[in-house]
Amino acid sequence: MSPAASGETPSLADLRIEIFADGADLPGILDLAGKPYISGFTTNPTLMRKAGVTDYRAFARQVLDAVRDRPISFEVFSDEFDDMERQAREIASWGGNVYVKIPVTNTRGEPASALIRRLADARVQLNVTALLTLEQVREVSASLGDGPPSFVSVFAGRVADTGRDPVGIMAAAVDVLRAHPRQRLIWASPRELLNIFQADAIGCHVITVTRDVLDKVDLVGKDLGEFSLDTVRMFHGDARAAGYSL
Repeated sequence: MSPAASGETPSLADLRIEIFADGADLPGILDLAGKPYISGFTTNPTLMRKAGVTDYRAFARQVLDAVRDRPISFEVFSDEFDDMERQAREIASWGGNVYVKIPVTNTRGEPASALIRRLADARVQLNVTALLTLEQVREVSASLGDGPPSFVSVFAGRVADTGRDPVGIMAAAVDVLRAHPRQRLIWASPRELLNIFQADAIGCHVITVTRDVLDKVDLVGKDLGEFSLDTVRMFHGDARAAGYSL
């Protein structure tokens, strides 16, 4: 049972889950690399574009110069499986801590299962991404098999965006991957800090967290009465700063 469900005060020190920072802002990555609670890093083309990255290889080299001792994932961006494979093999060559992100399908909805199987057989460390269904988890897990260490990224936050509770799906995904100890489940796209504790409670291995959520880490375990008072003071201070009068 999670601290949220039991009423206990949550603590980062009690977590078993690993927290990976998700982003493509180089100064932010360098800062987070110094945080003891960050166990790895992930990025994707959307985050890279948002951060203004224009040279994929140069950005990756800068990150890898700073992050040598923890896993980091870079994603292919081709839509054709043959070219995805070429990109994957190049990305994998960048370092022993690199995991290659492969989307679960291409943009035409064609499953990447055969490509995943070929790369796993070639001992490429993979992070299969953009999964939302249990059927996808089963297919990807079967394709990865007993290959090298790998991640299976289920976008729990996007599941939640559809009005579905992702906890049950994620718990079932943990069970699917149990048969292959080198496969690790990622709770991807969390929407709030509480998701870290929910993911930990079901035995999920990793959660990827963006900077806006990580910025709330200092609030973990904060006294709720004190937090209430802080909120009242915020409203009062903003009203005064705005010069409101009635």
